[in-house]
Amino acid sequence: MIESAFQRREFANGEEIAIGLADWTAERLRGAIAARGVALLIVSGGKSPARFFDRLSNVDLDWTRVAITLADERRVADDSSRSNARLVRERLLRNRAEAASFIKPNDRLTSFERLEIYNRQYWFRIFSALAEDFPGLRAVLGDRSFDALSKAYLRDCPSTSFTLRNLGGKLEDWLRKHPRYGGTRQKLAIDMVRLEWADIEAFDGVSVPALKTEDLAGANPATLRLRLQPYVQLLDLRYPVDDLLLAVKGKNQDDEDFASNAFNEKHRRKRVAAVARLKPADIFLVVHRVDTWVYFRRVDHEEFTILSALRAGKTLERAIAAAFRGSAIPVEERAQNVAQWFHNWAALSWFCLPEK
Repeated sequence: MIESAFQRREFANGEEIAIGLADWTAERLRGAIAARGVALLIVSGGKSPARFFDRLSNVDLDWTRVAITLADERRVADDSSRSNARLVRERLLRNRAEAASFIKPNDRLTSFERLEIYNRQYWFRIFSALAEDFPGLRAVLGDRSFDALSKAYLRDCPSTSFTLRNLGGKLEDWLRKHPRYGGTRQKLAIDMVRLEWADIEAFDGVSVPALKTEDLAGANPATLRLRLQPYVQLLDLRYPVDDLLLAVKGKNQDDEDFASNAFNEKHRRKRVAAVARLKPADIFLVVHRVDTWVYFRRVDHEEFTILSALRAGKTLERAIAAAFRGSAIPVEERAQNVAQWFHNWAALSWFCLPEK
């Protein structure tokens, strides 16, 4: 015996049907928003859905992420009492649901045809956004491989945020789990993804009031814990992707002619190939912001160790001890080095007041 996939539910009257259907629909809209960041609701017209629309319009959910369209429309004027579009506007697109988008048919395209255009433009936009955020990765992999990676990544990790800023937030972890998309340049690609995401984080990361000299008066290094600005990003790399990314971003191609574009593209490919052939070596990088500009600053291993330890919550004394464990810097020069490093970090406002 085959068990039916349908469930039978009985209601006492039309009002109970409207309430039950509205609650069921709202639950699925919330699920779609949680999974994909947006939801699509396709509704029919006629008299039957009116009470359902009334009930659904008052449901509490993020209607700004919902697009509504019609399954069908009558061949009547838009303001006709028999128009399904008018029914949706007057009974559904109000109250809380007023914030939803409505994709309606016109005299040239049906709702589904307009929806298809909307769908294609949406995908073009998110593909474009990913390429804009990761030009270095595109240069490392090449256009075709990057496009294949983008499609696979966005299929597995669709946008769930109101902003495309977070689109690439899972790309590093995803690429580590799917190394075939990095191919022979997987390690270089990982370094580039980390740098480009750090660039995004540094650009619009939170900035809190900087630590002042007087804030440290009488502090004991054995118990002092310094806090780094949230926007400061620390990267331990194996390839000089900082130089490579600057070269990739080096010129605005919009102002160049075709011949110049072709030359620069050839030059970029050679630059990427040269970096890919390099023997991996430790590179310690701080990605930080000054006003609205993001900078890449290479630091010594000892500097990086201190900053990393402080970010991990270590005391200043333990952070410095960890930095010089096995260090080649002569003991008599260490105090001077630490003083210079802290002078530089303070000048760049990398430290901030501890959280209360």
